[in-house]
Amino acid sequence: MDGTLVDTEPYWITAEHELVEEFGGTWTHELAVQLVGNPLLVSAQFILDNSPVDLPAEEVVHRLQSRVVEQIAQEVPWRPGARELLAACRELDIPQALVTMSWTELAGAVVDATEPGSFGLMVTGDIVTHGKPHPEPYLTAAAQLGVHPAACIAIEDSPTGVRSATAAGVPTLAVPHIVEIPAIEGSVHVDSLAGLTPFDLVPLTTGAEEHART
Repeated sequence: MDGTLVDTEPYWITAEHELVEEFGGTWTHELAVQLVGNPLLVSAQFILDNSPVDLPAEEVVHRLQSRVVEQIAQEVPWRPGARELLAACRELDIPQALVTMSWTELAGAVVDATEPGSFGLMVTGDIVTHGKPHPEPYLTAAAQLGVHPAACIAIEDSPTGVRSATAAGVPTLAVPHIVEIPAIEGSVHVDSLAGLTPFDLVPLTTGAEEHART
């Protein structure tokens, strides 16, 4: 979701700066990018370890997420081509799941901003035992959709997310955004979702799909 469907990473970074500065610390872009794609409690602990913030990790998550929700209420920052691809899949009755390490509060705010019926289910960071890069989030989504992971296609923007999807055996389209994504077996890189249709996805991920089935 964050960085793939909507460009909320700047919102997260703003929230991190505000929180750390509230406690008299300094936050940097170099520190912020290390949190991209991580489970939120992992990110919260990283903030606690690298700043004077003195709160329970769960409170850090709630503070950050609430600030991001506030910013989304002002403007939903759609990524290029994401909303159009989402709509095209919906029109073709292609089941879609939102697999994100954001918690339900934030994921729900983004889903509410999409057209009704866009997502059949959400798998969020607060309902899984192991977050990305563990395969559990994508295995959970595939199971709830009632399909084999190799019959799905994941779209991810971070190395953590790509590793989660490919570890689950899901052919993956990697669309780098804030951080670079190295070559990861089972994934294929594209520069943007702009102009892509559902009919482009299978040809793009054919090599990744063959790897996922082996």
